[in-house]
Amino acid sequence: MPPAAERKLFLGARLRRLRREIGLTQARMAQDLDISPSYLNHLERNQRPLTAQILLRLAETYDIDLRSFSTADAAPTRDLEEILADPVFRDLAIPRHEIAEVAENAPGVSDAIVRLYRTLSERQRYGGEAPERLELGLQPSDWVRDHIEDQHNFFPELDDAGEAVAGALDAEPQDAWAAILRRLAERHGVRVRVAPIEVLPDQLRLFDHHRRRLMISERMSSSGRAFAAAYQLGLLEHGPDIAALVQRAAPPNAPAANLLRVSLANYLAAAILMPYEPFRRSCEAFHYDLDLLAMRFGASFEQAAHRLTTLSRPTARGVPFFMLRLDAAGNISKRFGGGGFPFSRFGGGCPRWRIHAVFRSPGRVLTQIVQTPGGDRYFTFARTVARVAAPLGEEDSELAVGLGCELKYAPRLAYAQGYDLATPSVTEIGAACRVCERPSCPQRAAEPAGRTLAIDDFSKSISSYPFDSP
Repeated sequence: MPPAAERKLFLGARLRRLRREIGLTQARMAQDLDISPSYLNHLERNQRPLTAQILLRLAETYDIDLRSFSTADAAPTRDLEEILADPVFRDLAIPRHEIAEVAENAPGVSDAIVRLYRTLSERQRYGGEAPERLELGLQPSDWVRDHIEDQHNFFPELDDAGEAVAGALDAEPQDAWAAILRRLAERHGVRVRVAPIEVLPDQLRLFDHHRRRLMISERMSSSGRAFAAAYQLGLLEHGPDIAALVQRAAPPNAPAANLLRVSLANYLAAAILMPYEPFRRSCEAFHYDLDLLAMRFGASFEQAAHRLTTLSRPTARGVPFFMLRLDAAGNISKRFGGGGFPFSRFGGGCPRWRIHAVFRSPGRVLTQIVQTPGGDRYFTFARTVARVAAPLGEEDSELAVGLGCELKYAPRLAYAQGYDLATPSVTEIGAACRVCERPSCPQRAAEPAGRTLAIDDFSKSISSYPFDSP
């Protein structure tokens, strides 16, 4: 393989999509980049490779992350592979290179196929009668999750606002709770009360606008209470900014708009409690040890983990993490910064990833180096978290939080101490059994799409679903 500097980058589809996302004509983008419109046309048609000089101009002009732009995004291809692995398409045997071409060159078509398949899956789940909210083909939670992923879970306006509010509080991170209460009272006339379970049996936070009173459930930990207060402060001081971001995103319906507003307010609350630059510097100083970070900023493990996925400021980036949160049944409730990691959108994840094992070791961090079918390696770690205190007799609310990054960043992590990163022992994983072609997997739950089961009476494979080689 030629050195990276000598490789030719044909990124026409990605360049065209960037131009359309920011609403520019070819003539205007060509003017911005100081090239001719005909040359830009050649770039978009992959008739010319994208040079390092043009890449730098793109980064400077449109403030984009060259790492994410020049590296292929495997997520659309993975989604299509997972959909086309459905048994209904088995006889088509569509090769992977065709799927990749559609995902790269026709992203709108790819999105339409994903939306249609998701709608049909939901209809099947409801016995053929989908609720009205599914008629648009996308549930609010799915739409918001996709929008946040499109933004790489980075909202610079909210980070700037969070740093400004944190500066105005003028308090050490451990004293943020008291400082937020003072600012709510003095600037907004809002009183905060920690309410007993009898008053808030089914809610964790309740703001009475008319009485200017914020009630926070006693079931929440100290970090949860501080986050709830920061959430309310962020809404009161930067509500219009959040509303502008929601309007710019153009949600398809009111539920999606409301959920996005809450998600952005949560982002701002984290930016107030863990302001960008102090948090990033602490990450580097502590080698991304989440327990130490949580102690310094009065946050929970999950809050600090979530904040790690937002460190994408162009002039001061952190390690690019992905994060996943799921319950004991494998249902995913949070997913951020996937990059090339093989998240499954329509089925369960790979059981070989140790995030599924943390429920057997509550509170303990489990580490693992995994390798995807494409050969990419990631350093991952996971542990259980509990959101709120549950009364005796109630089902616990234990969840698993998993994080990871490309293996090349592992030397910067405290969790990688003791690992031989030069020649590591890796665990091969996949997105889902129907799109994973790893042979002899003892945990395989189905044969991959396009492959024929190879079962006979004379032998038994380590896998319950052995299949023929191509």
